[in-house]
Amino acid sequence: MADTSDTRTPAQIEADIRARRDVLAETLDEIGVRVHPKTLVGDAKAKAAAQVDHTLGKAYVQVNKAVTEVRQRFVTDEGAPRLERIVPLALAAVGVVGLLAVTARRRRR
Repeated sequence: MADTSDTRTPAQIEADIRARRDVLAETLDEIGVRVHPKTLVGDAKAKAAAQVDHTLGKAYVQVNKAVTEVRQRFVTDEGAPRLERIVPLALAAVGVVGLLAVTARRRRR
């Protein structure tokens, strides 16, 4: 059999009840704040902003990596331009622009 005797005085029991009531009131206040619409919206905005920051960070890393790779193709380690790669690319770009200009001029006539 369990011992059901309580050796606390009525004043101690009342103090325990008051303390428990205070803890419960604090917990209910916290729950009220957590489920308040403004708090929920704020949390959702914070999560979305964190996701955007994470995505932008990944994009920045990828762009930075691509720029570095392109730079390595057209610039030597000393920083001098690699003309054997730049000149053909520039000629191709001029050719494409010239072709587009001629085609556009023919369409106008």
